[in-house]
Amino acid sequence: MVQRIGGFRRKTRHKLKKSVRTRGKISISRYFQKLKVDDIVQLVAEPSIHKGLYFPKYHGKHGIVKGKRGNCYELKVKAPKREKIIIVHPIHLRKI
Repeated sequence: MVQRIGGFRRKTRHKLKKSVRTRGKISISRYFQKLKVDDIVQLVAEPSIHKGLYFPKYHGKHGIVKGKRGNCYELKVKAPKREKIIIVHPIHLRKI
C-alpha cells in the first residue's frame, strides 16, 4: 500500500491564516453565538481553534443551518455535484 502524504490542513498556508490585526485574539461572542434553523452563514475559519473545523475546500462558502449537534451546527452546503451536510463549530461561522 502507498502511504498517504499530508494531513487535514495540507496546502492551506494562506487560506487558513489570520490577518495581522486579529492575531492572538479569539472572539468570545463568536465562540458562543447562537444560530437558528434556516439562518444563512458564511464559513470563515478561525485558525487558532482546530475543534469543529470544516474541510478547507468549503472555506468562504455559504451554508444554511439545518440543526444543532452538541456544541456544533449542521450546515447544508452546495458542493459541485450535490448538497452536503457538514458539522461546524460556531466560531468558524459568520452570520449573513
